[in-house]
Amino acid sequence: MIEKLKTLFAERFDVDKDTITPETKIMEDLGADSLDVVDMLMTLEDDYNVTIPEEVAQSMKTVGDVADFLDKNVK
Repeated sequence: MIEKLKTLFAERFDVDKDTITPETKIMEDLGADSLDVVDMLMTLEDDYNVTIPEEVAQSMKTVGDVADFLDKNVK
């Protein structure tokens, strides 16, 4: 899952995929703003047919946080 997310985040935020790790902070390190994050989470919900509750979405700060959620919730 982490490799798929690295590719997705790299393309979305125009950064080198190899610089993205599970510890990469979405807003601080990738330069995303709150609208970028909402858009990305909506894309992930559609792509993986999963619902990300608002309180969970607000707690997702790193690429690893997103990967952990998807690993646990995608069938």
